[in-house]
Amino acid sequence: MTKKRIFSGMQPTNNLHLGNYLGALKNWVDLQKQGDECIFCVVDLHAVTVPQEPDKLAQATREIAAAYIAAGIDPEKAIIFPQSAVAAHSQLMWLLATMSQMGKLERMTQFKDKAGKNTERVGLGLFAYPVLMAADILAYKATHVPVGEDQKQHLELAREIASTFNTRYKVEHFPQPEPQILGEATRVMSLKDGTKKMSKSDESDLSRINLTDDAEKIAAKIKRAQTDSAPLPISVEELKDRAGADNLVTIYASLMGRSKSDVLKEFGGQPWSVFKPELAEIAVRHLSPITERMSDLLAHPDKIDRILKDGAEQADIIARPILRETMDIMGFWRA
Repeated sequence: MTKKRIFSGMQPTNNLHLGNYLGALKNWVDLQKQGDECIFCVVDLHAVTVPQEPDKLAQATREIAAAYIAAGIDPEKAIIFPQSAVAAHSQLMWLLATMSQMGKLERMTQFKDKAGKNTERVGLGLFAYPVLMAADILAYKATHVPVGEDQKQHLELAREIASTFNTRYKVEHFPQPEPQILGEATRVMSLKDGTKKMSKSDESDLSRINLTDDAEKIAAKIKRAQTDSAPLPISVEELKDRAGADNLVTIYASLMGRSKSDVLKEFGGQPWSVFKPELAEIAVRHLSPITERMSDLLAHPDKIDRILKDGAEQADIIARPILRETMDIMGFWRA
């Protein structure tokens, strides 16, 4: 069986939270264990589509890298690097931009959500974000991309751009990267509002469990998490109109590697006063080692920097010839 090449990344913005862990990091660790080639990027170029404080950006990149490693990504088995350290991302982005339709970019849901009514004032970076994401993936000829529900549209555009390139130049150069939507927690919601996604940018710290939270904070946040007055349902179907309840059951199921149906067989009909302490104990058990490992890593920034530097060199070795081949196909001069 052909080995998969997996690519994914996160922005170095604010603290990572439980949603990032369950929706991405936990799945990345599982993929790494399968022996496929894994490339995990800190997408700092994407981060600057909104203003960043220069003195904090590099440190934020270290913090995200520390979270990757603390969660279980092994630099000996996977490549971890900053996007900006490999020039192929930016160079390929321009080449792909020449065959990306503005109409499709305007219809991207995330662009419309983030731009709001100010579409004529937002920067080109936000508008062209999906093209850079396509370049991130295609620079490595990645075959599989673990994504959340909110990134599926961007990945579909990457597939279309790859197809456009291949058709225009009559080659089979870029593969069609396949989305991987893994686990129960494809979309972890706010602890304060089960209809909104858990977010690093939410003003209320009570809306999320940060990977840096201690056991006491985790337990307190889960205790105060939104539910309702009814006991836990006995079937998944009954969760449909109970957003807060569905969110907590999803979190429990994902942490334990079980299905929601299985969780409800155990806890269905019981009050939240029974379920929430169990969930808090499991969350603490899973997250506390990550928090401790992150603290240890961040106390030695030189070690993180070495990992990022080594990862960037490995990534460049893969991406540079793919970029050059792309340019050759397009007819660019070289000595």
